[in-house]
Amino acid sequence: MAKETHVLAGTVPVRISSPDKVVFPDEGWTKLEIAQHYVMCGDGALRGVYNRPTMLKRWIDGVGGDPFYMKRVPESARSKVDVVFPSSRPGRMFLPLEVQDVVWLAQMNCLDLHPWNARASDLDHADELRIDLDPTDGFGFDAIINVAHTIRTILEEIGLVGWPKTSGNRGIHIYARLRSEWTFYEVRRACLAIAREAERRNDLATTAWWKEERSGVFIDYNQNARDRTMASAYSIRHTGWVSTPFQWDELDDMTPARFDLMSFKDRWEDVGDLTDGIDEAAGDLTMALDWVARDEADGIGDAPWPPHYPKMPGEPPRVQPSRRKMEI
Repeated sequence: MAKETHVLAGTVPVRISSPDKVVFPDEGWTKLEIAQHYVMCGDGALRGVYNRPTMLKRWIDGVGGDPFYMKRVPESARSKVDVVFPSSRPGRMFLPLEVQDVVWLAQMNCLDLHPWNARASDLDHADELRIDLDPTDGFGFDAIINVAHTIRTILEEIGLVGWPKTSGNRGIHIYARLRSEWTFYEVRRACLAIAREAERRNDLATTAWWKEERSGVFIDYNQNARDRTMASAYSIRHTGWVSTPFQWDELDDMTPARFDLMSFKDRWEDVGDLTDGIDEAAGDLTMALDWVARDEADGIGDAPWPPHYPKMPGEPPRVQPSRRKMEI
């Protein structure tokens, strides 16, 4: 077994230790093959994480073990940025700036890439709205496709361009680039308003935060809170599937497992980088925020935040409904 090798990220050699290490035992896929994936689609993968604080989700024992999450970057990282977490504690995170940085993540046993939805140039204003569609128990990918059509229509109505991709697990992610003018709080509330509008139009859509109340396709508005991360485009997931961008006219033919680490090579050869142009499509959040104001006027306020965030103004009780009933 080779102790190390090097791969070229453009013209830059990146060291890969233990290249023959098996990361996916069932398929026999190795650490070197993970690195080669990110060399192949490096420009597209970099577009998703460029200049964004990025968490390291390290699969040190391969997908047979549990991942190890590192928000604070090792000193060996080439580029870093100082951030403030929701707890108000400071930290220093990895900051990818070149394709070699994406390949370095593979060297660190990262499979999927987990960036913030804000850039280091303005850490207080998100430049990306993220819509995460996840099926609840008893619902399949056909339900995800159904709700994704609704989200596309809504985004078009409010002047935003939706860029869809498979999540690499069971769902679909839809991103919309924004001008860097709105806070994380505003972007999250705007996503919640969009999700609630989807609920009104599509019985399969739900914004119910508590799992005991969910049925259908959950639209996770909290993915837009500060410090939340999602697997970005071209990430390899623990499933072995690649988080694959696609065109809207491909939506009805999508399946969760359509592109894995090996079959994705042909996909890349055929269509190239379908995220090209996303940065030039930055939109305006004004209409979505008008919907927030409309909901507030109708008595529909904020929804629960994740448990480790400070209590937010106007937030409902952060207690499971069944537990609230027991307390009463």
